Amino acid sequence: MNKTLKISLILVVIILLAFVLKYFKDANSKTIEDFKVEEPFYTSISTKAVATGKLNPEEEIELKPQISGIVDDILIEEGDVVKKGDLIAKIRVVPNEQSLVSANSRISSTKLSYDNAKVLYERNKSLFEKGVISKQDFENSELAFNQAKETLHQAQNDYQIIKRGSISGGSSANTNIIAQIAGTILEIPVREGDQVIQSNNFNAGTTIAIIADMSHMIFEGKVDEAEVGKLKEGKEIKVILGAINEKEFPAKLTFVAPRGVEENGAVQFTVKANVTLDKTTNIRAGYSANAEIDIESKDSVLAIREALLQYNRITEKPFVEILESEGKYKKQNVTLGLSDGINVEITEGVKKGDKIKVWNKASKDNEDEGQGR
Repeated sequence: MNKTLKISLILVVIILLAFVLKYFKDANSKTIEDFKVEEPFYTSISTKAVATGKLNPEEEIELKPQISGIVDDILIEEGDVVKKGDLIAKIRVVPNEQSLVSANSRISSTKLSYDNAKVLYERNKSLFEKGVISKQDFENSELAFNQAKETLHQAQNDYQIIKRGSISGGSSANTNIIAQIAGTILEIPVREGDQVIQSNNFNAGTTIAIIADMSHMIFEGKVDEAEVGKLKEGKEIKVILGAINEKEFPAKLTFVAPRGVEENGAVQFTVKANVTLDKTTNIRAGYSANAEIDIESKDSVLAIREALLQYNRITEKPFVEILESEGKYKKQNVTLGLSDGINVEITEGVKKGDKIKVWNKASKDNEDEGQGR
């Protein structure tokens, strides 16, 4: 009985030992996880600033009336091309009754003074010719007569201006709205019959039409404060119009704002650039545009894909994993240089020929899918 028990225990031990040995063998014989690797390469890297904005005419003016009244006639339409001096619209004056009565009363008053001065002048002229009065007395009466005549003439002109808006009603009348520059009519904010207000020191006045020279366009956009310090006036840039199939136009940076404006928690600086257009493209004012501005570029630098970088959770310093032997990698701290968001320059830490672990499998798979499309 004891012998049988011993034999059974030995068999159990042998079986358990066999299972243990098999477990360790299977664990140690697992296939080492295979990671893809990439090597550093030499390439050109450039960083760009992108400014979002619009394309606007360099010269754009608003035509405003010199006198208040009613729009009597509009002679052009939006989109028309006009020359400097062309008649745009006519204003019909609606005189203020109180001003009209006051101007008429002034005419009557100055007419009385004029008639009296005329009688004195003619009387003194006759007496001077007979030698009764001195030449000085005659000249004094002549001066008073001329002054009275001029005052009457001015009062009559004031009356005509209040009543009709002008003295003669000719081409230079205040009631005529004339194009001050040659260009395209962008907008006519008023219609015939609308009341308009004259432009003066206290009122901007009603805009009759907006004219712009469409042959000279400028880009107006905004850049972030992190990039504005690297911009200089006179720099060649590229303006892209999304409305015309992403068409590109060369431009030159002409203005960088000395002061920024905070928008949505970020400080933005206005930039302007002269855009060189071609005659085959029909450009309209207000097109949305993006400007690409080269900030810095380097040729033939050692670089890797930025997706290969890893960061230490404590020090936040970048590192990569370099293959030492089959299935074995070592961490290598690296010093970064210029980056364009895809590739990054490596100034220290790796060399040509190193095999760097592709740790971000999802990123690699996405890249492969993108290349296969």
